[in-house]
Amino acid sequence: MDLTAGHVWVMVSAALVLLMTPGLAFFYGGMTRAKAALNMMMMSFVSIGLVGVVWVLWGFSMSGGDGVAGLFGNPFASFGLEDLIGTEDMIGAGFGATFAIITVALISGAIADRAKFGAWAVFVPVWVTLVYCPLAFMVWGGGLLGEEGAIGSVVGEAIDFAGGTVVHINAGVAALVLALIIGKRRGFGSDPSHRPHNIPFVMLGAAMLWFGWFGFNGGAAGTAEEAGLIWVNTLAAPAAAMVGWLITERIRDGRPTSLGAASGIVAGLVAITPACASVSPLGALGLGLVSGILAALAVGLKYKFGYDDSLDVVGVHLVAGLVGTVALGFIALPVDGEGGGLFYGGGFAQLGAQIVATVVAIVFSAVMTLIIGLAIHKTMGFRVTEEQEINGVDLSEHAETAYELGGIGVGGSFRPAAEHTTVPVKESVNS
Repeated sequence: MDLTAGHVWVMVSAALVLLMTPGLAFFYGGMTRAKAALNMMMMSFVSIGLVGVVWVLWGFSMSGGDGVAGLFGNPFASFGLEDLIGTEDMIGAGFGATFAIITVALISGAIADRAKFGAWAVFVPVWVTLVYCPLAFMVWGGGLLGEEGAIGSVVGEAIDFAGGTVVHINAGVAALVLALIIGKRRGFGSDPSHRPHNIPFVMLGAAMLWFGWFGFNGGAAGTAEEAGLIWVNTLAAPAAAMVGWLITERIRDGRPTSLGAASGIVAGLVAITPACASVSPLGALGLGLVSGILAALAVGLKYKFGYDDSLDVVGVHLVAGLVGTVALGFIALPVDGEGGGLFYGGGFAQLGAQIVATVVAIVFSAVMTLIIGLAIHKTMGFRVTEEQEINGVDLSEHAETAYELGGIGVGGSFRPAAEHTTVPVKESVNS
């Protein structure tokens, strides 16, 4: 079959989405302490390697094809992707892999500074297999929540064009569960060293995420008209969300911040993900503004409720994902003059479908992540020792430091080399 413009666009989009995970590594890496930056970035990078292997062997098969009780596809249907050789379906398989990669990588931000790298390397393939792939099948692969699924056929099919439930609600819930299992960082809420150590990294990461998100949302566009709407909405929503976040900071804290601008962009991108092909540009602006304001307010909830979501995965991805998914029940455009959200006279049907899909995603992700997280935590342990946390997980987990000043690895603060003391690499690794 000849290579068409559509095929090329999906391949380019897949490359854009893959770039988002290194972008996330910069975004998260800059938000951590200096002595945990490499570990944070490695958690994103190793997700690419592990999920890439899983996806080729059985992940793609589990996310589509013939289902098992509407929950997941047959893992052996396209094992190794051998049957896709010589078909255009291989392009779609590659595109789908990049979604699985970024989804599990998002979770890592909630457990920054204190997680064992080995435990994370076990969690990634298990979670993708038992949580991501089944939920992707339920929503996109013809499973329970699809038009002909056991749930979708009753309440209607929810709109989730690019991953409000499958990616962001899923990752946000999993992040909260893992944060609760592992526990708080030493000095949570009081230690000033937990502030982001490299804001330029954060802003670079946000820029890479925004760039890649045009492929994330637009890769599945079916027509030029749909692609144009998606592109404009992917510009409009994060722009409005950034403004909303900065205004919230200005009113609440007295000044807008660079970290707030970067976080607002991501909140808007999250919110528009499920809605990018189903709302007008004005709707995208409104959705972005609301998501930016609510996410800015939500990131402070961890101090009120006492859970340590290190890099605000819950506040940004779960909250904005909920906003974007449920809002479709109000602002979804009619299709061929029929349906649509409440504001377009479509009635409560779409809102009901969106709420049901959201609840299913929350419950499924929470229960499955709890089982996986506890199993790993009770067997090999998910958390480093207190001494390793103090010295920095870069040293304890990787025997490396992100920065070298005067030949001495930086361990969280930029003091002159003569004043800086740290545990030697060998001692830290063996502790």
